[in-house]
Amino acid sequence: MSEKVDINQLGEFGLINHLTSNFEAKNQSTLKAIGDDAAVIYLNDEESTLISTDLLIEGVHFNLMYMPLKHLGYKAVAVNVSDICAMNGVCEQITVSIAVSNRFQTEALEELYKGIQLACENYNVDLIGGDTTSSQLGLMISITAIGKAKNSEITYRDGAKEHDLLVVTGDLGGAYIGLQVLEREKEVYKANPNIQPDLDGHDYIIQRQLKPEARKDIIGYLKELEVIPTSMIDISDGLASEIMHLCKASNVGCHIYDEKIPIDAQTSIAAIDFNLDPATCVLNGGEDYELLFTIKQSDFDKVKGNPNMSIIGHMTHPNDGIYFIDKNGSAIELQAMGWDHFKNE
Repeated sequence: MSEKVDINQLGEFGLINHLTSNFEAKNQSTLKAIGDDAAVIYLNDEESTLISTDLLIEGVHFNLMYMPLKHLGYKAVAVNVSDICAMNGVCEQITVSIAVSNRFQTEALEELYKGIQLACENYNVDLIGGDTTSSQLGLMISITAIGKAKNSEITYRDGAKEHDLLVVTGDLGGAYIGLQVLEREKEVYKANPNIQPDLDGHDYIIQRQLKPEARKDIIGYLKELEVIPTSMIDISDGLASEIMHLCKASNVGCHIYDEKIPIDAQTSIAAIDFNLDPATCVLNGGEDYELLFTIKQSDFDKVKGNPNMSIIGHMTHPNDGIYFIDKNGSAIELQAMGWDHFKNE
C-alpha cells in the first residue's frame, strides 16, 4: 500500500508531477507533453501546433463581487493566449467550456461571452467550440488555446545557458497591488454597503488585475529584432516562481537585480500605502502575464533600450544559486512564495 501524500504539501506543480510521472508520450507527433507553458504537436517540417488549457474557478481564481463578467471573459482568454506567447508562438483558436449554477441568468452569461468575444477580436483568435454544463458551486471556466510556431523558433523553458541575459516585458507588481485595493474595498463594502468604493488614482493597477493583456505584441517585436529567446515563460505566479521554473528546467542559476526590475510608479505608491515592499510584491504577487525570457549576450544590442523590455539579470552556473541582489548589493537567496492553487483557497 502506497504512502498517502498530502495535496497541500505537494502544491500545484508537485501534484502535476506526482500524477503524471508515469505517463510517456507514445506518438512521434508529441514533441512536448507536460512541463511547459504549452504542449507541442508536430504539424509539418516548418511548423508545430501549440496547445494549452486553463481552468478558472469562482472563489479560487476570481471573485464576482468586484470582477465584472465581461472583464472575466476577456481575462480568461488573455491568460490562455499568454501561454501560447510564452512558447514564442501565436494563438489562433480557443475552445470555451463553462459550468454554471442556477443563480446565473442568461444575461449574465451573455456579458461573459461579450468579454470573450472582445478578446478574440483583439488577439485575432477564433472560438471553435466548447461545452456547457451545470454546477452546484458557482461558475467555472475552462479554456483551451491552440496556436502555431515555426519549429526553429519554438522556445521552451529548458534552453537557458550560463551567461544568458534575463529579460522581462512591461512592468511588474501592478496586478497584485490592484488585487489588494479590490480586496480592501470589498471588506469595506461588506462592513457597510452604503460606502462607495474608493478607487481614485488606482485605475492602472486595477486594470492590471481585472483586464491583463497577453503580450502577443512582444512576439512580433522579437521577430522584427531577429531575436529567438533561449528560454521563456509567462509571469502568472510571481517573478520569483517563474525564475525558479526556468532555472530548474535549464539547470542554471540566476542573479537578478532589484534596481533593474521595472515597477510602475502607481504600483510602488500603492504598495507603500499597504506597508508592502514593491519588490516583494513583484517577486511573489503574480498575474502580471508579462513574458520572462533569456537571450544570448550577443543579442544584447538588439534589446537594450527597448521600451517594452528590461534586462533584469543574468543566468549563472547552477552551483552559484538563485539570488536577488538588493539595492545595497546584498545577495538574498530567492524563494518562490507566489500563488499556489492548493494553498490559497
